[in-house]
Amino acid sequence: MNNTLLTQPVFNPQQQHAHWRPALGLAGTMLFCCGLLYSVSVTAIGGWIFPDQANGSLLSAADNSLTGSALIAQPFSAAHYFHGRPSSVGTDPMSTGGSNLAPSNPALRERVAASSTALTALYQVAATELPVDLLASSGSGVDPHISPAAAALQLARVATARGISHSALETLLQQQIEGPQFGLLGEPRVNVLLLNLALDQQFPRSE
Repeated sequence: MNNTLLTQPVFNPQQQHAHWRPALGLAGTMLFCCGLLYSVSVTAIGGWIFPDQANGSLLSAADNSLTGSALIAQPFSAAHYFHGRPSSVGTDPMSTGGSNLAPSNPALRERVAASSTALTALYQVAATELPVDLLASSGSGVDPHISPAAAALQLARVATARGISHSALETLLQQQIEGPQFGLLGEPRVNVLLLNLALDQQFPRSE
């Protein structure tokens, strides 16, 4: 029977350093490329190709004053404007979110019932004819869109408040309807802020 001498590996500091150097070099290179170079490049390219979106899709009024963003809802309550969806956060972009209340929650049922009563009285329609987006808040609380049906329900009120014809206002609304994204994703919708800006531009109110 042959006896085999078992020996322990000898610690060599130079070999340890030889392994650490390429590891640290690779980590530093990847940190620079992925953490700095990539971020700066994507930001610069995005700002060049999509300047409006990269800067927040900001919108200006007829007098060139900044009025908001096409991505964030604003609360409209005046009769001469189209109104957006209810919001559980008061359309505050710094605290977005839904109410997270279940359909069985008494507080949610009470709010929806109150909104339904007010809207049916205002528009003289049955509760079953109310578009759901005029009763239900969005998941973000700052959704700037409503359905074409929700906008159409408000035509008579806005036309009367502006002193314009129903048909002229309906034509404007049709021009503001956005189709599904890429023709496939989502449903037709209307951006309330864009619609109201077009309304002020085409049918300005006399103060």
